[in-house]
Amino acid sequence: MPVDKDQPSSWVKYKPSLCRTCIGTCCTMPVEVKVHDLIRLELTTEDEVEAGVGKLVSRLKKQGIIKSYRANTGLFLLTDRPNGDCLYLDSRSRLCQVYDLRPDVCRRFPETLSLRPGYCPAIARTLR
Repeated sequence: MPVDKDQPSSWVKYKPSLCRTCIGTCCTMPVEVKVHDLIRLELTTEDEVEAGVGKLVSRLKKQGIIKSYRANTGLFLLTDRPNGDCLYLDSRSRLCQVYDLRPDVCRRFPETLSLRPGYCPAIARTLR
């Protein structure tokens, strides 16, 4: 059965070597981040957050960085590109352009914050 990112039952058991040949399928899934991730990504400061999340949400939406914010969970949904890629995934190399600053959800995938912990939707690159 081929891997389908929307069907966790098709995912493969994760091992780090998969990342070297994958097209970054996990980077086409919705990315929910917390305020500390936004600070790490240098999209805001602690002072701006303390001044009010509402203004931050408005600014980040206007800049096209987030789609939405859920106050009850404190989660911001990052905007994705028209093709579904994460805002920070390079379309040519298929590598994260903010890897050292990446959000916690990306750092922990697929161990804990995954639809199927320990598995990933790895799809191998095709040679061109």
